[in-house]
Amino acid sequence: MTTSDPTGGDKVAYFGVINVNEYARTIGSVDIWRSLLTKELFCEEKRLGILEIVDYIGMPRIDKEKKWAVAISRKRSGHLRWKLVKLIQDGKFSFTDADDKQIEVHVKDFSITDPEWWSFLVEKNVNRNVEVAVEPKK
Repeated sequence: MTTSDPTGGDKVAYFGVINVNEYARTIGSVDIWRSLLTKELFCEEKRLGILEIVDYIGMPRIDKEKKWAVAISRKRSGHLRWKLVKLIQDGKFSFTDADDKQIEVHVKDFSITDPEWWSFLVEKNVNRNVEVAVEPKK
């Protein structure tokens, strides 16, 4: 019996976590893995109090021109406030929020510029606690 390795011998290792906090209380986290050869990141969101299994199996891929980011609502609170997204560099961007509602925002240089939403990049916050109750000053 022969087997093939679809990864070409590449391995994926656990890289770190981002704890998403609201008023110093953890409301969820983003688990991050990284390819040992290509250094590509793979991410999965975890919400406190949500026990459902994600709708995909294995390491979720992302297009080369996108980056993993966390979108945060300025109007909500709690575990429904944030969403892991595959963010584009510039233009109009659509995603589904935690309530499965379609959201459209404007993005500039991998950052959401919208009156109701803001964002931060996963790659710049690995192994950190990110406080989302107050948007950081730019």
